[in-house]
Amino acid sequence: MTMDSEIAALRAELALFRAEHAVRAVVMRYFRLCDTLGPDTDMADLATCFTRDAMWEGRGRYREAFGRHDGRDAIVAMLASYAKPSAHFAMNAHFLSSETIEVDQNAAIGRWMMLQTSTYSDGRSDLRSAALTIHCRIEDDHWRICHFITENIFSRDVDHWSDAAPISVPDSLSKDEA
Repeated sequence: MTMDSEIAALRAELALFRAEHAVRAVVMRYFRLCDTLGPDTDMADLATCFTRDAMWEGRGRYREAFGRHDGRDAIVAMLASYAKPSAHFAMNAHFLSSETIEVDQNAAIGRWMMLQTSTYSDGRSDLRSAALTIHCRIEDDHWRICHFITENIFSRDVDHWSDAAPISVPDSLSKDEA
């Protein structure tokens, strides 16, 4: 391998790593914003996560619950309905695992397993899992979500997530050390 071909190969590998990082970053930004959706959420920031012609769709049990939303404005309007006039969630947390991201030049497909813990403003709580397939592409020099697919794996109501119970620590840990 010549020095020029080795440099070209390293540049290609670096471009792949940068693309994977950018895809992961836009997806994580989307979920961080979803976890704090409320009247003060910057919907313009949320909009930047999506391409202008993006599609957001629920599949399986989520098809009926969430439907399909075509275009950035429709997606943001759907998400804003969870934020205004008051927050739909009292607490919301998304946990993503089993990540794979495949990049092909200016397009990428990411897949994750998601676990979501939620408490709603009415006090109900639930636990949900979904398979996510998120297509991204470069638009205006930024990686953005162009097709978001969420398919329910399971859903379960729970009593609550947090209470006033003391946090368990070993007996050998004195109060002064904590």
